Amino acid sequence: MGCRGRMADVVSLDLLHTFLAVYRAGTLTRAAELLGLAQPTVTAQLRSLESELGHPLFVRGARGVTPTAAADDLARRLDGPMDALTGVAAGLHEAAEPAGRTLHLGGPAELMTARVLPALAGTIAAGVSVRVRLGLADDLLTELSQGRLDLVVSAIRPRRAGLHAEPLCDEEFVLVADPAILPLPDLHQAPLLAYAEELPIVRRWWRHVLGSPPPRRAVLVVPDLRALRAAAAAGIGVTVLPRYLVADDLAAGTLVEVLTTADPPINTLYLATRSATRDAPHIAAARAALLREGRNW
Repeated sequence: MGCRGRMADVVSLDLLHTFLAVYRAGTLTRAAELLGLAQPTVTAQLRSLESELGHPLFVRGARGVTPTAAADDLARRLDGPMDALTGVAAGLHEAAEPAGRTLHLGGPAELMTARVLPALAGTIAAGVSVRVRLGLADDLLTELSQGRLDLVVSAIRPRRAGLHAEPLCDEEFVLVADPAILPLPDLHQAPLLAYAEELPIVRRWWRHVLGSPPPRRAVLVVPDLRALRAAAAAGIGVTVLPRYLVADDLAAGTLVEVLTTADPPINTLYLATRSATRDAPHIAAARAALLREGRNW
């Protein structure tokens, strides 16, 4: 007796694409926006896939959908192949030139101001419009996963499904102060200026260079590295900042390194994109410009 193939045994790629969008977005509404479909269409496609597979993929709730174990397994299997296929399909229809497109870019305010936006001057001149979102890495990576951003400069390496990351540059941290308050009789008693009460950047420098935690609380806490630079230049105290942010001040002598070291603490910054869209012309143009300029930061 011969075998006869059945079309019903082949799951539609459209259904799988819709499933992955819902899985990543966390809500049917957001997935519909990303796919450019009406929400009832997304709901119907999801139910059709669940019917074909013979088991539920999500538990519906008031705030979205929660994936089942079967959904987690399916998402893991689809993650790379589906993104690759989507990228190929998109490339068949996209114009070769980036002009006329809008890039949605996210990153930390200080780096965006000092380095990233100037590096995109040529990309913007070529006709790409840029819309910038400033914020913390975790929040921006969430927006990237949800399709609200195209490219994120991140201080942490993203580990989320569907995202691609590549090193952009290493930021080096230096301890700086107004030369007028030097020399300090005791560095451990110097007034500290910090980004947060927990002294995250100061603490890291202190432990890396001096082998111990900073001994006292900050006299000034402000969650803006540019404000810390201004406060240090005004002689309020010492602080730890990325070298790129104070390079001009060090050259001009308005700030000086309090203690130099041959082994300063560094942090790698990453360019993150969605795997499915990283080769879109406007995103690829911005990536290339930033990676080229980042070598000199």
